Amino acid sequence: MSKGVFLDRDGVLVVPETRDGRSYAPRRLEDYRFYHDGWDSLSRLKSAGFLLVVVTNQPDVGKGLISHAVIEEMHERLVRELHVDVVKACTHRQGENCPCRKPAPGMLLEAIREFQLDPRECFMIGDRASDITAGRAVGCRGVFIERGYTEPTPQDADFVVTSMAEAADVVLRHSRRRAA
Repeated sequence: MSKGVFLDRDGVLVVPETRDGRSYAPRRLEDYRFYHDGWDSLSRLKSAGFLLVVVTNQPDVGKGLISHAVIEEMHERLVRELHVDVVKACTHRQGENCPCRKPAPGMLLEAIREFQLDPRECFMIGDRASDITAGRAVGCRGVFIERGYTEPTPQDADFVVTSMAEAADVVLRHSRRRAA
């Protein structure tokens, strides 16, 4: 079995729009940009043998506020520019009770099966409590990136950091299996 890092998209790799202390996914390609430390951080994780899986809730698609084509282009950029291995997205709205919408672990479970990942060798990096909850549900260690939002922070994160670079440092330092 392999090791992996699950990453939320907005607030972790992609700079979100912030309104009233809350984070929102960009809806236009021209507003879609990566944090400055994303490429280097992911390169270091990939060099250490981690599969990089983005798991993201994108309810604005289900609400009709952004098209599937725009989301697909955004995700193609993640793969092309940041060398993410795969992007899994839930486009359902919160009230639809979808088993893949975080905090439910559906997207993570799908990737674990698809790529034969060992959850004990995996980390979930996120900027919301729902990310950490999803990771904990499958047995991953949770790395919470504190971005100063006004919403509640997770109480069960294994690690708390302030940037993707710090998150990568934590993963590399606490990985149980080192790269060969």
